[in-house]
Amino acid sequence: MIVHKRAAPVERLEFLVSMIIEPITLTGELVRLEPMTMSHLDHLAAIATETSIWKYAPEKVDDREKMGRYIDQALKEQVSGKSLPFITKLSETGEIVGSTRFGNIDPSYLKAEIGWTWIAPKWQRSFVNTEAKFLMLAHAFEVWKCIRVEFKTDATNLRSRNAILRLGAVEEGTLRQHMITETGRFRDSVYFSILDKEWTSVKERLQDKLWKN
Repeated sequence: MIVHKRAAPVERLEFLVSMIIEPITLTGELVRLEPMTMSHLDHLAAIATETSIWKYAPEKVDDREKMGRYIDQALKEQVSGKSLPFITKLSETGEIVGSTRFGNIDPSYLKAEIGWTWIAPKWQRSFVNTEAKFLMLAHAFEVWKCIRVEFKTDATNLRSRNAILRLGAVEEGTLRQHMITETGRFRDSVYFSILDKEWTSVKERLQDKLWKN
């Protein structure tokens, strides 16, 4: 028996074409996100020695050897089209202050996750994370035409949970015992999302925050 597969609607094909997953630089007024490469190893490793960065992470990446493996894995996922990792720079000085990433990219469902974000303590709770998230969300919704962007964090990380809510994301629920950390702790993960129909209001909120900064 011959089975005829239904062709994807033209609109859907157009969306799929719009999600071109390749290294790109996202530039804002205060922050610049550049494609991560192994050449950034020493800079990132120097920042990552601050152990407080990894308090809620599934595993610590707090020395040069671990950072090398971390970057290598991120670049492998980039080649496979699953991730797009960045280093985070200050636009004015060019100082590298951390890293962030698109992950779990799924063009077939027009969605991606923003996460794997870590920032030098000096620049936490500043304009850095706000503008980085703004740049990534704008790329996801306005260039890739995503219908959904998701975030997740450790259920015990109240600071991160509140930061995601302040972006305008909606809390969806908790995946219990979602991960096992390197210490053997069973981590619950809280998921959040922003939908395409919510982007306009979220964009205005973030622009207002950045203007105040």
